[in-house]
Amino acid sequence: MQQMPWLESAAMSLLVPAGSQRDPEGLAGLAGFTAEMVQRGCGQYNSRQFVEQLDRLGAARSASVTNYHTRFSAAVPTDRLRETLALYRELVLAPLLPASQLDDSRMVAMQELLALEDDLAQKLLKVLRKRLYPDPYGRSTTGTMESVQAIQLENIQNHVKNFYVPDQAILSIAGKIDFNEVQNMVDELFGSWQGTVQQELTEHPPAEGHHHIEHDSSQTQIGIVFPSVPYSHPDYFLARSAIGVLSDGMSSRLFTEVREKRGLCYTVYAMCHTIKDYGCVLAYAGTTTERAQETLDVMLQEIRRLGEGIHDDELQRLKARIKTGLILQQESSSSRSISMASDWHLLGRVRTLDELSTLLDEINSNSINDYLASNPPKQFKIVTLGQKALDTSLADGGVA
Repeated sequence: MQQMPWLESAAMSLLVPAGSQRDPEGLAGLAGFTAEMVQRGCGQYNSRQFVEQLDRLGAARSASVTNYHTRFSAAVPTDRLRETLALYRELVLAPLLPASQLDDSRMVAMQELLALEDDLAQKLLKVLRKRLYPDPYGRSTTGTMESVQAIQLENIQNHVKNFYVPDQAILSIAGKIDFNEVQNMVDELFGSWQGTVQQELTEHPPAEGHHHIEHDSSQTQIGIVFPSVPYSHPDYFLARSAIGVLSDGMSSRLFTEVREKRGLCYTVYAMCHTIKDYGCVLAYAGTTTERAQETLDVMLQEIRRLGEGIHDDELQRLKARIKTGLILQQESSSSRSISMASDWHLLGRVRTLDELSTLLDEINSNSINDYLASNPPKQFKIVTLGQKALDTSLADGGVA
């Protein structure tokens, strides 16, 4: 919990260990399907009544599924926090899972899959993550048309029974709150919640090599992934700063070299991606078929050049951007409750905003360059989507 007394709101984020890594064989997408179904009524409220109650409370809410968790979040005026928590208690402890709405939920899942087919960038990144992280940590949350059609009510009921449990669950609350009052509130509402995760995970290595997805389009989507450190690693912010210099804002190297100077593409970026025990860097560009090969080559050249180090002026611009993000985070109880829950999952504790600010202040170009000298970008895997495969020899040590 975090007190933010200058606000008039309070926000909660409830994470249950029901992410896509728990989807059974042949039922990919079950976690997302279940998240849709549990919101269709709980306790004494049917589907419409549940939505009406949240609207009455003025709750700005969201639900999402990641590889590890299903997350339910809501922000309300402070005096309505208890009622909101009580509703979400019913959602995780007593969802109705109405059989009459199974087909409606299935349609929602199928519409999401159809939307993904039209979003070629997300389709590419979905494959890219799967080729870096061991299974089940690289799994998508959406499943396939076949798996979604195979999901039955019994599968959803079992998913709730096995994974909507307090074991490995996280509840974070931020805003204008009284710590002791909220602690008593949570104990009263969730104290009877019982259950442990009913599944052991087995890791399987990802596929090796590069991959091309044939797609009849005048555009080519390019994805590059390589290993990095996870958020919990002491060097994470050094890696994050280096990638920020590469791709954070219009002064970044990728934007300048690939888009501004050469006009090779309409979108290009790189970002750090992390799960609990693994981290990577994902780079993406969307371009035309004719310019795809040059785009890939220039991206690889810039990523490799990062290993030679960064300059002070690049770092100072980046720090200003990151600190602006931290300041904005302090203005929102919702963003703070979500980041606190993420910290607890990834670190086992919550980093304060002051701690984050200090970590950033301590970073300098020398420390980043020492990190890059010891950990240059390498072990690339490339996924492309378009009319034809590209020459990936530069990623394997070739010369452009």
